[in-house]
Amino acid sequence: MKVAGWEAHLPEGVSAEGLDLTAKRSLPAAWAKVWETNSRSRSLFSQRHGWTSAGQLEEATRRVAGRLHGAGLRPGDRMLFSADSSLELVIAHVAALRSGIVVVPANTAYREREIAHIVGDARPRAALVDRDDRADWVRAAGSETLVLGPGVDLPDHLPPTLDAAAPEDPALIGYTSGTTGSPKGAVLSHANLLAGSESVRLAWRWAAADRLVLALPLFHAHGLCVGLHGTLLAGASAVLLPGFEVDAVLDAAGSHEASMFFGVPTMYHRLAQSPRVGELARLRLCVSGSAPLPAELHRSLAQRGGQQVLERYGMTETLMLASNPYEGERRPGSVGFPLPGVELRLDGRDGEIEVRGANVFGGYWDRPRATAESFADGWFRTGDLAGVDAEGCVTILGRSKELIISGGLNVYPREVEEVLLAHPDVAEVAVVGTPSDEWGEVVTAFVVPAGDRRTEEPLLAFAAQQLAPFKRPRRLHFVDSLPRNALGKVVKHDLAT
Repeated sequence: MKVAGWEAHLPEGVSAEGLDLTAKRSLPAAWAKVWETNSRSRSLFSQRHGWTSAGQLEEATRRVAGRLHGAGLRPGDRMLFSADSSLELVIAHVAALRSGIVVVPANTAYREREIAHIVGDARPRAALVDRDDRADWVRAAGSETLVLGPGVDLPDHLPPTLDAAAPEDPALIGYTSGTTGSPKGAVLSHANLLAGSESVRLAWRWAAADRLVLALPLFHAHGLCVGLHGTLLAGASAVLLPGFEVDAVLDAAGSHEASMFFGVPTMYHRLAQSPRVGELARLRLCVSGSAPLPAELHRSLAQRGGQQVLERYGMTETLMLASNPYEGERRPGSVGFPLPGVELRLDGRDGEIEVRGANVFGGYWDRPRATAESFADGWFRTGDLAGVDAEGCVTILGRSKELIISGGLNVYPREVEEVLLAHPDVAEVAVVGTPSDEWGEVVTAFVVPAGDRRTEEPLLAFAAQQLAPFKRPRRLHFVDSLPRNALGKVVKHDLAT
């Protein structure tokens, strides 16, 4: 069943017929025109540097593009970054895209094993990191990788030809875990990035006058591909925060007269608990994504915060797919209607969401088999199950894949299980997500011990060495056996309930 819905998002005077979200060819090409037209307008604020204008951003990214070119990076080369949010990181990221270099973001919480996998798989020519241990991990995994800080402290060189990437050229590889336990890279083209930003710019009425409080990490698609890319495309401005703190977000919104905030449900849970939650009412738009927003939390924010949070739905491989309407009812528990440019249908057998459009990636990096298995007749199979009401409004019902979403970040049980099984005290293990008001879900491990030892601390310490904090079990239960069906498969539903 195909789901319609573009009309719910388009502003007056914009027709769905003939809508071309990639007419500007690429984000760098579109940004260059914005910077030329509004060079004096404020673009990005950071506590360290104050305000950077659009013209200053163009100049800084051009300069860093020259440094990267002088270091030997060429279009199509990969550049990994794993660093906290900063103006320097933004400049390096934008410079890479302008140069045709493929950016590979990596979560700053990743440990050595996780960084080593990405370096070995993507084979980056350069890596931008802001900690000595990350630098050591990259060097150990890729001896030929040039390791730099986010400031790209290299000699200046004449920049290469900028903003010339073709729409189909690769722009970004976003690593997302798979059921096999090994994260795989989703290759997003310049057209994918542009289409994703254009669709929400239209749908959310994003304009040059808007100012976003950007507390989301830039290694994640929500902060990078929605928050940062959308801000620059709209010619708007953003206040960069190094991380999320309730008071810091609300202070920034007030002192900088912000109009927008994007967050994950865990952030909104903490905002709702603050006595200052009413300050959200000053914002034009608050968007929630990366995990389901509980309906009760949506209602609480409306009642106590004066803010009807707009929930949307997307994923690394596709960027934004659906959204509640900017103008119209925002339904608690629903992700709304397909965004402009997105074709969405439900598999008639189980209700799995399948999508296609200019925003949808072309495949996984060096994973032809995984790519083939993820598409059906040109439609990408998301693994999410949904229902649609008579008006075409989409509600996510569950997941066909064993994905845990904790604090807006994806955790695949297989990866956690493989780590725990490497410990000599573990005979069998099954990992599931269990409900949490704050995190949405928390990683929970059910362990069959190899002997008589039933002590949590050694296992949790072992997991801490191998896994990023958001992937580590927060709850651990010792059991005599795991529930299995007639074919011997572990019945995880029995554990989760």
